[in-house]
Amino acid sequence: MKYVHVGINVTDLDQSVAFYSKLFGTNPVKKKADYAKFLLDAPGLNLTLNLVDAVSGNQVNHFGFQVERADEVLVHQKRLEDAGLPIAKVEADTTCCYAVQDKFWVVDPDGNEWEFFYTKQDADVRSIQTDSSCCTA
Repeated sequence: MKYVHVGINVTDLDQSVAFYSKLFGTNPVKKKADYAKFLLDAPGLNLTLNLVDAVSGNQVNHFGFQVERADEVLVHQKRLEDAGLPIAKVEADTTCCYAVQDKFWVVDPDGNEWEFFYTKQDADVRSIQTDSSCCTA
């Protein structure tokens, strides 16, 4: 397998292209009036944005990037802040999804949540937080 493919419905293609260009640090490889495609080598991701009239909330739980080292979380956080994306939440030493993690979250124009996280260790409980996005139904 070369790429994971994710197709997201969006209501404002230009606004979403701007968000994802900042999120990924690159422009789409293809853009039409109702479609845009990002192709990332690391991680191997084929993400398409498909223009629709309306979306209703976050249709998936969330998306995320797991990094290899703890300092990478801060590197990506600074990169996105410098690109003008607001950071929705920062969590340090949070127990979520049966793991202890450092992470931060950004939200795309249609409400889809993206986390950047580093897993420090496994945990025996799903979560000790009541407001963590990754563990909500």
